[in-house]
Amino acid sequence: MKVAFATRDMVHINAHFGWAPQIAVYDVSTDGYKFLDAIKFEGTLKEDGNEDKLVPKIEALADCTIVYVSAIGGSAAARLIRKKVTPIKARSEEEQITEILENLVTTLNGNPPPWLRKVLATEANKANGFEEEEE
Repeated sequence: MKVAFATRDMVHINAHFGWAPQIAVYDVSTDGYKFLDAIKFEGTLKEDGNEDKLVPKIEALADCTIVYVSAIGGSAAARLIRKKVTPIKARSEEEQITEILENLVTTLNGNPPPWLRKVLATEANKANGFEEEEE
């Protein structure tokens, strides 16, 4: 599964989703994790009420399962959830990306929560050529 992190320094989860200058994307599985891409965003990223600037970020995360952020607005969170991307708020801006990645691998090898098991099953079906039916 792909997991994204809103970051200013590529080490910590220290960026508000709407203001994030970059988003680090990793592939996470029971075998470990691998860095895939750093998606960079330019232009005015400060809070200004212009929600159109969220569109490129939301589209860039379309195939991600989770995005970790230091903060996120309600509208952006709702838009991500509609795209089946789960936003998760970091405990602090000092929380490191690698710490979360290691915890995710441990969780995947243990007993993932029901919502994550469902996501993993859906991804496995897609990988095997089966599409999930809408309920």
